[in-house]
Amino acid sequence: MASVLITGGAGFIGSHTCVVLLEAGHELVVLDDFSNSSPVALERAQLLGGGSIRCVRGDIRDPACLNAIFANAQAADTPIEAVIHFAGLKAVGESVAEPLRYWDVNLCGSRTLVAAMDAHHCRTLVFSSTSTIYGEPTRFPLVETMAPAPIHPYAQSKWAVEQLLNALAATGSWRIANLRYFNPVGAHPSGQIGEDPLGIPNNLFPFITQIAAGRLESLRVFGNDYPTHDGTGIRDYLHVMDLAEAHAHALDHLLSAAPETALTLNLGTGQGLSVLDVVHGFEQATGISILYSICARRPGDVPRLECSPQLAEQTLGWTAKRSLADMCRDGWAWQSANPHGYRR
Repeated sequence: MASVLITGGAGFIGSHTCVVLLEAGHELVVLDDFSNSSPVALERAQLLGGGSIRCVRGDIRDPACLNAIFANAQAADTPIEAVIHFAGLKAVGESVAEPLRYWDVNLCGSRTLVAAMDAHHCRTLVFSSTSTIYGEPTRFPLVETMAPAPIHPYAQSKWAVEQLLNALAATGSWRIANLRYFNPVGAHPSGQIGEDPLGIPNNLFPFITQIAAGRLESLRVFGNDYPTHDGTGIRDYLHVMDLAEAHAHALDHLLSAAPETALTLNLGTGQGLSVLDVVHGFEQATGISILYSICARRPGDVPRLECSPQLAEQTLGWTAKRSLADMCRDGWAWQSANPHGYRR
């Protein structure tokens, strides 16, 4: 059991990870500014995980806020032993339109965080990175030794953070895990927590579930002329609970590892699915038809992203276990029980 700070812990992946960590007996402090999340997610995560979360509303770029979190934990004789860093901005298109904002939040925020960690002798960090770091690859599956080639500010800022963290690990006193996510979808099987983006969703799966719930009318499929089996883009979708469990494995691994540890791991299933595969899978799992239309490709999108997750299995003993049917069933359980998300 450890005392863990989770930045952005009220978000989609963060809240599910909170549940898994609470079930494992960890003590949690969550820092979130709730700009794209809800405190209700943490309330429900506590009930599902059977524990309590100390929540701090604040900005990852605020050194006074971060230093107070570490100091207060120390004063309470529960010093923070590790950090799981989710906080950041993640919309590809938005990053192209607002690059300064993305570099500020993602890179400067991470730099502020690790400076506070270092000052308080907490040097174990699990970082939420992204598969988009690989850019526009032509060889698959993607493996961690491939050279990064990020093509938009979102991916570029995440790659910059990875480089910063690897440099810290090389000093001999840090333990780092860079987790490169592919496409998390679904929800906790209880239907109590799930993905709840503000405004029109940027990602495929919540768009589909909001159509099924009657909040949106139809799906725009961006491009059907990619070199794939049905012309639509392929991604490596994995269940958010599999992803949450990967964070618990990574945390446990780092806590028992020697200093100067730096891991970079792909987290996916290794089985790519096209946009239409997901649409039709959702229809089969729920019996609900999804109206869609084809439109032009979206700037920044790539034809294909699918990984080899073998290194994560070898290093952490983790594999994704849940199927597309599980993703669709659990995602719909969340959306149907919460048609307007956490907003009551």
